[in-house]
Amino acid sequence: MIVLLVICCSSLVGSASAEVPARAIQDNSFFVEEAYNQEPGVVQHIFSVTTLFSSGDTDVSLSQEWPLFGQRHQFSYSVVYGRTTEEEAFGDTRLNYRLQALTEKDCVPALAPRFTLVIPTGDSTRGFGHGRLGYEVNLPLSKVVSDRLTLHWNAGGSVFPAINGRDLWNGNLGGSAIYAVTENFNLMLESVADWEQDIDSQGKMSQSVKALLSPGVRWAFNFPDALQIVVGIGVPFGLTPAASDWGIFFYLSFEHPFARCAPSRL
Repeated sequence: MIVLLVICCSSLVGSASAEVPARAIQDNSFFVEEAYNQEPGVVQHIFSVTTLFSSGDTDVSLSQEWPLFGQRHQFSYSVVYGRTTEEEAFGDTRLNYRLQALTEKDCVPALAPRFTLVIPTGDSTRGFGHGRLGYEVNLPLSKVVSDRLTLHWNAGGSVFPAINGRDLWNGNLGGSAIYAVTENFNLMLESVADWEQDIDSQGKMSQSVKALLSPGVRWAFNFPDALQIVVGIGVPFGLTPAASDWGIFFYLSFEHPFARCAPSRL
């Protein structure tokens, strides 16, 4: 990471204010969280659909990201609707607070720690959610390392207390490389790994590692009044026995101002 920051410093010093292709689409990752909060006065609506080919499982997700009195603080929420070959239902709801602890500069990466409350809105008896209030943290780090290349790193974990008498602890790591072919078209390569604990009704604990790799692409369309629409597609495939399936991921984002302080994209 230190080497990458040194390279970044040498390539960007003296041109920090110049617009580069890598900065045109920055907050539209699929599986790896980026460290850029919403700009003041700008809200983002995110829709995604993941379908796994072998199992036939499908997840539909909706998220909204809102700045709180500026870019330093952000609130967001996520709801998911899952479908298997046998049944379908809503899963747990996530309420997120994120702090823009570091703003990206020539030799400084962006850092935005996130704290999440996992609300048990899903039916855990049918496999949709945990059935208990959970707590989650994540540390996303992002850096533009050249005019066209951006790197993202994630590390985090979660805990779900008192599930059948045991606490479930999970961890996650992630990383991605985003290459800007043009200002409005990016190539993406993302990888994430989750260490998950589970417990059955008899209190027996099990552990699994789910890792995936997902190549993808995304396009941005900029309209008057600072509306930006981003569409994308990825092909996630599992790297471990616990995540042996593969599938397709669809992404759609609408980002627009809701206050006069919002910056223009045109």
